[in-house]
Amino acid sequence: TATAAPAHDYPTVARVEYVNDCIGKNGGKLAALYQCACAIDRIANALSYDDFVEASTYAKYATLPGQGGGIFRDSEHARQLAKSFRDLEANSLRGCGMTL
Repeated sequence: TATAAPAHDYPTVARVEYVNDCIGKNGGKLAALYQCACAIDRIANALSYDDFVEASTYAKYATLPGQGGGIFRDSEHARQLAKSFRDLEANSLRGCGMTL
């Protein structure tokens, strides 16, 4: 059965990058392909592409040390964006059958 297209259309390259990164974080097993693809679809239902880029960037770089990472972690806005993305991602992965 065909699934409905996500609410927001993300560029194919962005989807592939997300899925590749997700597979790598989950042991590099091809079995994670479907769960990671499912997760990016769920994320695309929740966030516009621009919001996804901003929130995922903050989440990814919040752990950078020193001043360079400060912009991604020091403001309340940065902390909230990173946390909300990590929560959305975790819920999306869980909803797609990924054990975290």
